[in-house]
Amino acid sequence: MKAIIFGINGQDGFYLQSLLQQQGIEVIGISRHDDHIKADITSFEDVQSLVKEYQPAFIFHLAANSTTRHEVMFENHQTISTGTLNILEAVRLHSPHAKVFISGSGLQFFNNNQPIKETDPFEARDAYSVSRIQSVYAARYFRSRHGIKTYVGYFFNHDSPRRSERHVAQKIARAAKQISMGSNERLLIGDINTIKEWTFAGDVVEGIWCLVNQDKVFEANLGSGIGYSIANFLTECFSLIGKNWKDYVDVEKEFEAEYKQLVSDSSLIQSLGWKPKTSLKQLAQLMLEQA
Repeated sequence: MKAIIFGINGQDGFYLQSLLQQQGIEVIGISRHDDHIKADITSFEDVQSLVKEYQPAFIFHLAANSTTRHEVMFENHQTISTGTLNILEAVRLHSPHAKVFISGSGLQFFNNNQPIKETDPFEARDAYSVSRIQSVYAARYFRSRHGIKTYVGYFFNHDSPRRSERHVAQKIARAAKQISMGSNERLLIGDINTIKEWTFAGDVVEGIWCLVNQDKVFEANLGSGIGYSIANFLTECFSLIGKNWKDYVDVEKEFEAEYKQLVSDSSLIQSLGWKPKTSLKQLAQLMLEQA
């Protein structure tokens, strides 16, 4: 049995590859860089060739530039939206038995600072959300009109030691690690009261696997449903090194967060048997150990 992962270089691709290999599945990792198969998800010819050659049982579309900045609008449109269409049409033509997973985002929903449900309306609040919304409608079209088993997992904030430092969790973990080793550096943080989920990426990919291995639910939030503030994560990280974060952190007073709270209603995916196992403290410890 084979699985293709587009976006294998990201944290989700890394943990998903490990999970699939433990299941005895041959993983075909696709990337424009590094030592995986080099192919471009924005090229229909590339995608079609891969699907036709490998006849995968599963395809996972995890490729994206995970930023809402307008400047990467075209890159995200091509990777997320066009990439989704390329995968689904290639599957329709050459491997209609394959199950396809498309990653979505909690950011594409209308957010009134309450737990977000899969049935809540979409909101094109930024260029990134536009691409995500388009890909979901493409998934629904191929599922309803062409019978392709296409799943959408809506991701909420999730982290791991494989996060880049532009993400706040990794920024905090690496600073705490340096401070524990004697550094006097100061950490500049935006709104420390922003509430979001801090789920471990290794747990989230188990949620993906749970979703694609059943045929009743095709769209689900892959989140913990538990929100913590950035201040909570600062407390966990600095308590591990025996320090008070307030002695090392400057709050950027002019910073405006994209949202006050971004938390999922995770009852649907939990009804299928998945829930994350890693606590906030355990995530902080894991990130500090590998920072």
